[in-house]
Amino acid sequence: MAEKKNTAARVYDLALPIAEEVGVYLWDVRFEKEGSSWFLRVIIDADGGVTIDDCEAVSRPLSDKLDEEDFISQNYYLEVSSPGFNRELRRPDHFEVCIGDAVLVRTIRPRDGERNFSGVLKSYENGTFTIEKEEQEWTFQTSECSFVKLDDDDLDF
Repeated sequence: MAEKKNTAARVYDLALPIAEEVGVYLWDVRFEKEGSSWFLRVIIDADGGVTIDDCEAVSRPLSDKLDEEDFISQNYYLEVSSPGFNRELRRPDHFEVCIGDAVLVRTIRPRDGERNFSGVLKSYENGTFTIEKEEQEWTFQTSECSFVKLDDDDLDF
């Protein structure tokens, strides 16, 4: 029996070839409820950053494809945007491309009385990652984290 995909995964499959054709990287897709409204957020990235033209070049054909496929029963707002400087790392490829970058980690449960950690992402493998700061290392499972984000305060420009 085929695996039933959630809305975000189905949209990811539709958006991926569009993003590749436009020449951008599909960072993430999220289908989220805020208040009484649903938002379908398609997050794209590119070397040198994302422009409004890039967002439009993905949004128009994706909107047409979503209308054609018509598998989302709720009314929703489609947003196509950049992940921003403090992008969240959620997928294995996010961690892999960000090795060497400064990150912020918030754990679900305290570790040694702390829930917030920061440091340089040193490694990632099979849901386990290590960060280092001032010669101290911490290793985490992604499942024990409420989020892992790039630390925009530590980015070099």
